[in-house]
Amino acid sequence: MGQKKIKSSASRKAFLAFDYVLLILLAMICIYPFWYVLCYSFSDTTAASIHPPVLFPRGFTLSNYKEILTLKGFFPALGMSVLRTVVGTGLSVFCCAFLAYLFTKEKMPGRKILYRFVVFTMYINGGMIASYIVMKSYGLLNNFWVYILPTMISAYNMILIKTYIEQLPPALEESASLDGAGYLTCFFKIVLPLCKPIIATVVVFVAVGQWNSWFDNHIYTRANENLTTLQYLLYNYLNEAQRLAEQLKNASSGADMTQAMAAISPKGIRMTITVLASLPIFALYPFMQKYFSKGIMVGAVKG
Repeated sequence: MGQKKIKSSASRKAFLAFDYVLLILLAMICIYPFWYVLCYSFSDTTAASIHPPVLFPRGFTLSNYKEILTLKGFFPALGMSVLRTVVGTGLSVFCCAFLAYLFTKEKMPGRKILYRFVVFTMYINGGMIASYIVMKSYGLLNNFWVYILPTMISAYNMILIKTYIEQLPPALEESASLDGAGYLTCFFKIVLPLCKPIIATVVVFVAVGQWNSWFDNHIYTRANENLTTLQYLLYNYLNEAQRLAEQLKNASSGADMTQAMAAISPKGIRMTITVLASLPIFALYPFMQKYFSKGIMVGAVKG
């Protein structure tokens, strides 16, 4: 018995050691690409072109960020992206949560038909041309609300929240109803506070989608420069990195010309833009992490 325990203990330790090594390698594979981009964005262009950074920046400098942050339209586009992310996320989460709550009520007229209709939209849509015609008919072209209204209801997010609400004890609402509480009171004071995990999960989904969205800007609001979002601006910069580098070099004059030519490159611009576009979303996850795992697992138990 003693030898079996020793062998079992040794094999278990070997198995755990293998698991830890494998997980560490997988984590490094996931993290390193962004770490490389981050190091390159802080590297001197000349040094990085000769010896690309591996673990640390080559010739630490902030010149890439300085040049990008001084580009025309950067901060207005940043403000527009923040505005659409905050407004779009808030309205979408509220509408999806309230619709999900209504679909849990058997007394809702036409509940099954409407629910199936919403789910149907997950599989079929009208396509780009039909969507453009609809937006034009409603006067949403070159309008801020074209970023918000089409995303206010998401069938997938609604189903997640509905599934979570159905797992809450019905006695909570029943006792509140006996005290005279209506549907709105039950939703805001009982259901919504208990749905924090799934709400946080949906907030992450919607916020990431709003922040990363650029195609709607490209299709619907190109004629209004005031509605340019950061992602669309950076998308254009990524596609024109060579021209942008030349533009930044030409903007320098006299003694600064040599320094500018050495400090700016298309690849450095691409790396810096990638970091700037990704950091806000990376900053969001730590605040939602404690709710995220629980919400997505509980909301996926049944459909």
